[in-house]
Amino acid sequence: MASSEVSTAGSPTAVALVPARSGSKRVKQKNIRALRGHPLLAYTIAAARASGVFREVIVSTDSEEIARIARHYGAEVPFLRPTEYAGDHSPDIEWLEHLLRELDRGGRKPDSFSLLRPTSPFRLPSTIVRAWRTFVSEPVDSLRAVEKCSQHPGKMWVIRGRRLLPLLPFSTGELPWHSTPTQALPLVYAQNASLEIAWTRVVLDNRTIAGETVVPFVTEGLEGFDINQPEDWDLAELYLERGEATLPEVPQAKWAG
Repeated sequence: MASSEVSTAGSPTAVALVPARSGSKRVKQKNIRALRGHPLLAYTIAAARASGVFREVIVSTDSEEIARIARHYGAEVPFLRPTEYAGDHSPDIEWLEHLLRELDRGGRKPDSFSLLRPTSPFRLPSTIVRAWRTFVSEPVDSLRAVEKCSQHPGKMWVIRGRRLLPLLPFSTGELPWHSTPTQALPLVYAQNASLEIAWTRVVLDNRTIAGETVVPFVTEGLEGFDINQPEDWDLAELYLERGEATLPEVPQAKWAG
C-alpha cells in the first residue's frame, strides 16, 4: 500500500519528526549551535513548516534546553525522549517506535512521517515537497534520500588479518570491479541525512523504517549536505559566504536564550 493509505479526510496525514538529542561529541551542541544567527535546528523546523506537507512538526529530544528552543521556532515537543533511547549508539527505530506509539495512544497517529535531521540545513521547503510528491505517487513502504557516491565502493577494500580483500567481489566480464575503470562501473548511490519518509505502519507493524520497497529520492546540489564533523561546519559557512547555498527562511526572532 502507498497512495491508497489515506486518512478519513481523503489524503494521507503526515508529521515531521526531527531528532535532536543532546550530547553530540564531534560537533559540540551542533543541533543548537548558531548558524547565521539561528540555532541549526531552526532551519529544519522552518523548512518543514513552510513546506505545507505536515500536520505537525515534532522534535524528539532528551534536553529541556533543546525543547525550549524547538518550541520557540514553532515545533512541538510533547515529551522528552527517554534516556534509554538517547545514547550514542541508540538506533532511530527505538525512539521512532516509542514516539509513534505515544501518538497512537493519544489518538494522534499519522498515516505517515518524515524523518528530518537538523544537520541538513540546506534542505529547503521545495525539497520536502518534491520528496513528498514522489512518495505518495508510488506503491512503496518508504522513500530515502540518496546521492551519487563520491568514491565508488567497487574500489574499496577490507583488511582481514594480514590480507586485503575487495569489499565488493563483483566483476564486469573478465575484470574485477577494483580493476575496472570507474567510468565503466554501475552507478552507486549512498544515503544522506536529508530526509526519509515512510508509512507509520512500517514502523509499528514491522519495526523497520525502510520496509521492503523503497523509492529513491536523488538530492540536488547541497540538499543532502550533512554537518557531521567540525570541518563540515566550516564548509557550510563557506558555502553561505560564497552564495553557493541557501538556508530556509526562519520567520521567528533569533533565539535569545
